[in-house]
Amino acid sequence: MNRARMGRLEVITGCMFSGKTEELIRRLERVRIAKGRICLFKPTVDDRYSQNAVVTHYGREFHAIRIEAGEESVEALAAAAGTRELASASVIAFDEGNFFSDQLPPLCEELVGMGKRVIIAGLDLTFAAEPFEPMPVLMALADRVDKLEAVCAKCGAPATRSQRLIDGRPAPVDDDVIVVGGLGAYEARCRDCYESG
Repeated sequence: MNRARMGRLEVITGCMFSGKTEELIRRLERVRIAKGRICLFKPTVDDRYSQNAVVTHYGREFHAIRIEAGEESVEALAAAAGTRELASASVIAFDEGNFFSDQLPPLCEELVGMGKRVIIAGLDLTFAAEPFEPMPVLMALADRVDKLEAVCAKCGAPATRSQRLIDGRPAPVDDDVIVVGGLGAYEARCRDCYESG
């Protein structure tokens, strides 16, 4: 088997403000330096900082192509990025994997089968501290998983939870699962400082 064509799946996960997108961009920059070709996709729902880029909370960005959740397929990626661009990309990446549907894991497996290095960044837990689908499935399928920690906004300990805030108070756990936001709408919290609303 040609090792250069062996695909792999990498997952970068953790809570809000743990540096997931920063790590994703770091890996993509290394591919770019090595003259590799990249297709980076983001869900259409993520419009926080830019329509055409993945942007960290601190302003670092990388060009991205938007696709609709629920339409994850090789055909949809080719339509969005261009058939030639997708075919020539050695790395296919997705930011905010938690905002995609349950079609993302089989798509990733298909891309890996085509010899692509696939990298997904996304939250592992919802604001209610429940598994954030489809990330648990992707983590189980992955060849490599990196779970990052943030710094607790309350006590400074390592944080693994995303605390959603409404008027400075924890959001009720029955609130909508997907609410796009950043600084001010969410805080990183450790297990002890996390409050279920």
